[in-house]
Amino acid sequence: MTEQIIFDDFLKVDIRVGKVVEAVEFPETRKPAYKLKIDFGDDIGIRKSSAQITVLYNPQELVGRRVMAVVNFPPRQIGPFMSEVLVLGFSDAEGNVSLARPDHDVPIGGRLH
Repeated sequence: MTEQIIFDDFLKVDIRVGKVVEAVEFPETRKPAYKLKIDFGDDIGIRKSSAQITVLYNPQELVGRRVMAVVNFPPRQIGPFMSEVLVLGFSDAEGNVSLARPDHDVPIGGRLH
């Protein structure tokens, strides 16, 4: 069973929409990953993330795509790279990650309600 939280706990998690502005391979990782630069608008700016999404996506198709990410976790060192946000996704039956993203063209920087 999933641990229950109260609504105030959920409100502490800052999930925003960003637009991928750069995606490159990250060969230094143990598991295949990309290094992403994501624009979250004027208030947050561009942040970096490492994402293990290489099976379902290639770098060229990621640029310009809107994604959802947690922007208020502390940065995390991944090899030689500092990941600043956690990009969100769901695993398919084989464990390949499919990105969580809005269905419509919402403004970058928008917060999940």
